[in-house]
Amino acid sequence: MASLSQNVAAVRPGALSGRSELLDRYFYFCMSLLFAAIVGIGFSRTVNQNLFHPALARPVILWFHAGAFSAWILFFIFQSTLVRTGNVKWHRFFGWFGAALGSVMVPLGITTAVIMGRFDTVQLHLADPTFLSIPFLDMLVFGVSLALAILWRKKPEFHRRLLFLATCQLLDAPFGRFDFLFNNNLFYVALNLVMLLGVARDVVLNRRVHTVYRYALPILIAGQVLAIYLWHGAPAWWVSITHNILG
Repeated sequence: MASLSQNVAAVRPGALSGRSELLDRYFYFCMSLLFAAIVGIGFSRTVNQNLFHPALARPVILWFHAGAFSAWILFFIFQSTLVRTGNVKWHRFFGWFGAALGSVMVPLGITTAVIMGRFDTVQLHLADPTFLSIPFLDMLVFGVSLALAILWRKKPEFHRRLLFLATCQLLDAPFGRFDFLFNNNLFYVALNLVMLLGVARDVVLNRRVHTVYRYALPILIAGQVLAIYLWHGAPAWWVSITHNILG
C-alpha cells in the first residue's frame, strides 16, 4: 500500500525555501512522534491504576485493545521513517500490514467500548451508557478514513492526509486522560488543533487548503458535536439504544 508517501514526489530545485523544504520533508515524520508523545503522556496518567495494577482486574480485551492501538502509533512512525529514508518499496509492502491492523482495530474498538461500558456499570457502578457515542464516532471516522486511504493509495496527496486524520481522531482517548480536558469536553478541541497543523502545513507550502481537509474537517466537527450531544444531551432514543447494547 503506497501509504504516507508524502515526500516521494520530487520538489523542483529552488522551489521551496530552506525552512519550507524542511517542513515538506519532515512534517509527517514529526507528527508521528507527536502522536506518540501525546499517547504516552496521556495514558501514563491512568494506565497503572486502570490496566497494570487496577484494584479490580479489567476485562482481557482491554489488553488487546491497548496493544493494537499502540501498535498503530508505532506503525505510523515506522512507515513515516521508511518514506523519510527513501525506502518506498518496503513502505508499500508493510502498508498492507497497516491495512490489516486498521481493519481489526475498528471492530476491536467497538467491542471494547461495549464490554468496558458493561464493566463500568456492573463492576464499578459508574453507569454512563450514552458515552458510547464517543468511541463509536472514533471508530467510524477511523474506519472511513482508513478505507478511503486504502482506496486512494495511489494518490499520495489524498492518502497521507486521510491517514493523518484517521490517527488524529484516536487522540481523544489520551487527551481525555487530562481531567481538565475531559471534564470541560475539550478533548475534541485538542485533537482538532493537531489536525489543524496539517492544514497549516498546506497553507504554508501550497498557499491553499487541500481538498481532503476542506471536505473532511467540517464533517468531522459536525460528528464531534453530535457525539457530545448524544453523550450529555442523552435523547431518549439514544438512551434506549445504548441500554439495549449494554444489556
